[in-house]
Amino acid sequence: MSVINGRVAGGATTGAGTDGRVFARVIGRELPFAARAQGSTIWDADGKAYLDAAGGAIVVNVGHGRQSIVAVMAAQARLFTYVHGTTFRNEPLEAYAKAVGRYMPVDDPVIYPVSGGSEAIETALKMVRAYHLARREPDRTVVISRWGSYHGNSLGALDLSGREPLRRPYEPWLGRFKHVSAAYPYRAGEAAAHALGDVDALIADLEATIAEAGPGRVAAFVAEPIVGATLGAVAPPDGYWPAVAELCRRHGMLLVDDEVMTGFGRTGRWFGLDHWGVRADVMTAAKGAGSGYFPIGLAVASGHVYDTVMGAGGFTHGFTYSHSPVGAAVAGEVLRILETEHLVEASATKGEKLLSLIGERLGGHANVGDVRGRGLLVGLEFVADRSTRRPFPRAAKLTENIVRNARESGLLVYSGVGCADGTSGDTILLGPPFVVTDEELQTVVDRLGDAVERAAAEASSLAR
Repeated sequence: MSVINGRVAGGATTGAGTDGRVFARVIGRELPFAARAQGSTIWDADGKAYLDAAGGAIVVNVGHGRQSIVAVMAAQARLFTYVHGTTFRNEPLEAYAKAVGRYMPVDDPVIYPVSGGSEAIETALKMVRAYHLARREPDRTVVISRWGSYHGNSLGALDLSGREPLRRPYEPWLGRFKHVSAAYPYRAGEAAAHALGDVDALIADLEATIAEAGPGRVAAFVAEPIVGATLGAVAPPDGYWPAVAELCRRHGMLLVDDEVMTGFGRTGRWFGLDHWGVRADVMTAAKGAGSGYFPIGLAVASGHVYDTVMGAGGFTHGFTYSHSPVGAAVAGEVLRILETEHLVEASATKGEKLLSLIGERLGGHANVGDVRGRGLLVGLEFVADRSTRRPFPRAAKLTENIVRNARESGLLVYSGVGCADGTSGDTILLGPPFVVTDEELQTVVDRLGDAVERAAAEASSLAR
């Protein structure tokens, strides 16, 4: 047995100083310990309260501290927590699939539950491949997505994403998917942003990419109905989604709708695609499905896609923790709360109020270029010059300073960078729980306004 740098060859450890520690999500600052959470508020171990205007990572739709969800989770865990999906069916999952299916923008939906958004995207991509193989079209290997998109952090999902700061470290491992222009009206025509804002131009760009790939080669188009993390609540121009759906049908491509962030009421409708009355062939969801209480994601096939795949012999795919009975029980209780408390409708009305309050406080600010969103998914984009939409240089770290200022005042927001050119461009995304009160919305705007004004003044003085 040999010892190398204090470790026994083969993975065991010896000696002092070998206790495990957590691989941190951030560097350069010490994070507080969370102690408890209720409604729209999280308290740390020192008793400081934080108004959670980000819902974590735009996850917590029904609010923190829901004891009915905890009770359902415990009740299912007392019966059984885990059975493998190849050995048993489970009643919580069967019941949930029936209950949730009627809300999905997919015809005759069939649900493949997984552990999160990235797994859902990976599953959806495999569904697409399996569908075309079942139709004896093996040459349909090309999948198209958009620049300025985010579909997850596993390698396949990251490759599909058009979020350049996240792609950059891993570029040597990426490159199998094609990207078209972002549907991004605020920066339409800016080459650095890969952005277009006119429906005809966007569809022509997609048509050109399909033609470049070659007849019968494109398998699917994947997009978020409203872009969340990368661009900050950017909706496409009206008419875009119906035109995309028609183009996909015409070319024999599947339309894959990524609702990981926009699903379960976040945009004021059950799903983002509902704003345009379009139906998808395959859909993904996560985040709001479990509202942060349990890791669950969904890949959803239309009945036609499912029947085609299964009719050809089945679906070669699987994860250890897919088809979770505890996850399904939690998701079922989240769904019940959304329904009985009319929280999807609350997202719509409270989102309008939040947009109005932000407009009053920051709409005229010299460094606020755009305020946008649907429901309780609201974004702000910041610029050094409103007339030219010139972003602050990345070195100014405007977004980071806004987040820091807000956090110090007891407000949590969700940040994004790189929207303007893949490096520069600052956004803040708001996605509070749907139970947020009017008083709390005012507090969000007051604290955010102060944080923006301080950070923008500092960044502007540095830029001069």
